[in-house]
Amino acid sequence: MPRVGHVTETGTQHAFASRVRRWLRVLRDDLWTLRADPLPPSVWLRWLPHGVLCLAALGITLGETAQLQDNGGLVLGLAFPVAIAQGGAVVLAMWRPVPAWWLSMAATVVGALAVRQRLLSGDAQDFTWPWTSAGLIAHLLVLLLLALRVPTRVSAEALALSVLVTYVLQGLLGAPGSVRTGVLAVSLFAIAVVLGMALRGRREARAELGRQSTITAEERARRTVLEERSRIARELHDVVAHHMSVISIQAQVAPHLVENPPQELKENLEGIRQNALEALTELRRVLGVLRSEHPDGPGSLDEAGTGAAPHTPQPTLDRLDVLIENTRAAGLDVVTDIRGEVHQYPTGVELSAYRIIQEALSNALRHAPGSEVRVEISHDFHGLHLGVVNSRPQQTVPPSPGAGHGLLGMRERAMMLGGHLTAAPTQQGGFAVSAFLPRGETPPTVPSMTGEPTA
Repeated sequence: MPRVGHVTETGTQHAFASRVRRWLRVLRDDLWTLRADPLPPSVWLRWLPHGVLCLAALGITLGETAQLQDNGGLVLGLAFPVAIAQGGAVVLAMWRPVPAWWLSMAATVVGALAVRQRLLSGDAQDFTWPWTSAGLIAHLLVLLLLALRVPTRVSAEALALSVLVTYVLQGLLGAPGSVRTGVLAVSLFAIAVVLGMALRGRREARAELGRQSTITAEERARRTVLEERSRIARELHDVVAHHMSVISIQAQVAPHLVENPPQELKENLEGIRQNALEALTELRRVLGVLRSEHPDGPGSLDEAGTGAAPHTPQPTLDRLDVLIENTRAAGLDVVTDIRGEVHQYPTGVELSAYRIIQEALSNALRHAPGSEVRVEISHDFHGLHLGVVNSRPQQTVPPSPGAGHGLLGMRERAMMLGGHLTAAPTQQGGFAVSAFLPRGETPPTVPSMTGEPTA
């Protein structure tokens, strides 16, 4: 039994020694460093706090020199270096807080031990010890600057060691005939460290909130682009499905338009019809998935003014008059200006042109109630030019519940067709949207944001 107890006691000692070594290693990593951590400039006052700290360091140096020399009985050759070290620690703390804390502690210990000798010999009486007034202010500022920029654990370790040094000097060594300042110093040090921790936590919380807001805005913009691309793909699929249906019907009817058609012609036409039907089936299946995952929401301007139904024919520029009439009925004064000879555009171009004008009118209705809107459509050899300009709002603008990403969708439509779109406020207080859509028969390939091939 004694051997078992001895083994248990030895194991406990080893565990305790291991914990002590681990704690000392952590303490060394935290406090034995020369790492730079500059004090950032103030948001409103810029470098004023740095200038105030430099003036405080100068006052600490002069005050500590006078106090140690006149009241502490130290010679100038010793009092001035101690004062320089304590004042310099405040300046150094603006760039390297941990080394500044070590410098302040070292200067305090050297000055306290030198003054203690004078107190023991009777050359100094009623001296504030171990912390002088200037030394207390210097260490207080150093601890505050330290707590503002280092982790909470490091601040707590620096405070604990400051308290330990104060206890050793005042409690264990002592100095007769002195005015003890240990309790006051420890109390002020604790307040400075807690205040610094609180301010640092508040600053980090605001920075994290800003980062989260940025991430949220980026994710919202990305989601808006994805949803708009899904909507565009759904509309283009509808267009393709219509053409495939026409091809299937024409392939079925074509043999009846020729008297005694050859068998090879019948087989080829039947193959075309079957391929068209299979492609149409696949398109409808994909279209059903897109519609079920990204249904059209209400609130957009359309022919009925209530939002497009999922299976209605896709609108073209021929139905623009109905859209403008609905916009006028909603309270906007809309004027149209159509120039050039009307050309036959691909369905995708007309659909995108309609949607861009629709979104621009919706934005004018939402953000500029009572304004005058001018819709310009210009046809030329290269493509279709669109412009929607509204004047300054004449009524109070109500708060909009939208995310403000309608412009992203319009730009996405123009870019997918190889065109471009610009939107900016006007000098008169209104807003202008300008777009160009080329006449190309097939839009350029746009890479999928999910890494999958697009249909």
